[in-house]
Amino acid sequence: MQPDIEATANKLACDPRISDYDFWRSLRNINNEIFEIANNNGPIPIEMLRWRVILRQARSKRGVA
Repeated sequence: MQPDIEATANKLACDPRISDYDFWRSLRNINNEIFEIANNNGPIPIEMLRWRVILRQARSKRGVA
């Protein structure tokens, strides 16, 4: 799964249609959703955690975070 995460993060980081604000907003939305699920003692979907990692890596590759 790691190469898939790397490839997706690289693709997103190089996409000029996605602004730095879009990355920040998406990551914030995912973090808020995870927080809400955790507060309700619900199971956090693996796919949601996967996308959080992808967005963090993509932002990092752009030099934003």
